Amino acid sequence: MYAGVGARETPPAVLEAIELAARRLASAGWTLRTGMSPGADQAFYRGAVAGRGRVELYLPWPSFESGARSPMEGAEVSVLQAPTAAAYSTGARFHRGWSELSADTRALRARDVHEVLGRDLVSPAALVVCWTKDGSVDGEGPCVGGTGQALRIARDHGIDVLNISRPEHTRRLRRLSAPGS
Repeated sequence: MYAGVGARETPPAVLEAIELAARRLASAGWTLRTGMSPGADQAFYRGAVAGRGRVELYLPWPSFESGARSPMEGAEVSVLQAPTAAAYSTGARFHRGWSELSADTRALRARDVHEVLGRDLVSPAALVVCWTKDGSVDGEGPCVGGTGQALRIARDHGIDVLNISRPEHTRRLRRLSAPGS
């Protein structure tokens, strides 16, 4: 089980690399957790679906990015249509400006909690794979938004993070997703 997250403004070449990695991870038996945001999330989703892998989609509301969903999506894709109340509580713990967020942004950040900790919030992903411009692995510094939220939660839970903007992390991801691994 891995969480696939990243910036909406991920460069096209990186999106292609994410799709390929997600396809290979699916073929190697990894289950993807993601949130369908434009950019990296959707690239992870496309790759996992193309690789006929299992996908757990965590949405902030039922219609979120519905046009980006694949008509080829089958029973291997499960969907949580909205975050649970407990995810909102957990999300508030990891976001310094929670009280200033709009209702929609709170839903997005609560959804990020599920991506890392699962539907029940007690089944953490084994790994977070992401892309950020700054190479963050802890969600601090200029890494903001949902990716920052996911990385702060991962750090708190001792979950390994591979940020593919770091060459050494890209090499590790290639080994994880290599055929026969």
